[in-house]
Amino acid sequence: MKKMLRKNKRGVLFWLPRIITIIFILFISIFALDVFGTNLGFWSTILALFMHLIPTIILALILIIFWKKSIILAGMWIAFGIWYITIMIPNMIRQFEFYYLSWIIQFSGIAFVIAGLFFLDFKRK
Repeated sequence: MKKMLRKNKRGVLFWLPRIITIIFILFISIFALDVFGTNLGFWSTILALFMHLIPTIILALILIIFWKKSIILAGMWIAFGIWYITIMIPNMIRQFEFYYLSWIIQFSGIAFVIAGLFFLDFKRK
């Protein structure tokens, strides 16, 4: 009985970051659908779709491989947030637009929140 209570106590912190991760991965994969409006041939469209889905595939594989390793998943989300900031900074330097800043806050901010949830799950253990 004690073991079951302990498992349920940690359930929210275990599942919440994983569910948010799955939702976020599905959300960013939606952006790959813009290749269908480019009037490319069949194989070019498939290749472009695959190229757009590479970050999604990497994030999903890391989540699957390290499902129970919260600290590694926290590190993955921190790395993703920093990576996104570094790829957006050259665009902001070339020509500043406020929507670049909002994209950074949206994507990196969500990544850092998810990283924090995974870190809390790690500390709870």
